[in-house]
Amino acid sequence: MKKYTNDQLAFIVARIAIGVNLLVHGLVRIPKLTAFAEGLTKGFSETLLPTFIVAPFAYVLPFIELILGLFLIVGFKTRVAVVTSTFLITLLIFGSGLKEDWAAVGTQMIYVIFFFLLLKNLDHNCIAIDSKRKMTVDGFKTKK
Repeated sequence: MKKYTNDQLAFIVARIAIGVNLLVHGLVRIPKLTAFAEGLTKGFSETLLPTFIVAPFAYVLPFIELILGLFLIVGFKTRVAVVTSTFLITLLIFGSGLKEDWAAVGTQMIYVIFFFLLLKNLDHNCIAIDSKRKMTVDGFKTKK
């Protein structure tokens, strides 16, 4: 059995934990998609965001969360999943800011820190579909 470093184990624990978080967000919202989308749309009715933007986003959001969660759990396209998740959270921060829901913004900023740390430590990715990717070290290609 391969011995993993503490950095590698820390990365996989963090990657899987945030992946499960996103996956569950999607899983619990999809069965009640219409109610979720209508509630989110109603929640933004007093903001600058028009319904024609909020409603489609509300219907797509749970599926994006589910897919990003799965990608992170299995370690598929991890870098892309982390960057995309950060972009998604940034959109959510924008919306929460427009609603002046500063508690939600604070919570979402924790996600940003989490994704920042994952991206910063991506070299420690292991036990993942994409952990066998090639990388260049001192000008030489090697398997990671």
